[in-house]
Amino acid sequence: MWGAAGPDAFDCSGLTQYAYKAAGISLTHFTGAQWNEGRPVSRADARPGDLIFFYNDLHHMGVYVGNNLMVHAPRAGKPVNVLGINYIPIAGFRRVT
Repeated sequence: MWGAAGPDAFDCSGLTQYAYKAAGISLTHFTGAQWNEGRPVSRADARPGDLIFFYNDLHHMGVYVGNNLMVHAPRAGKPVNVLGINYIPIAGFRRVT
């Protein structure tokens, strides 16, 4: 659900914000803002916990879990799930520490 930040509903950046908060890291809510909070890492250097962003306008994101998979909130009415990252155009990875 757009704008939702959990725990009962999430949009993509609300899910990443919620997950990072559980790890003690504060993030803003929206994808463009989260893109600016992390430092870039290459796909080859991506590791579990990195943020992954999609499309040139950064309108979708998730948490990379390794092995070309991510956890994400796909769209309204669909549950949070694990998805392969090779089906969506990747804009980049960011590491927030």
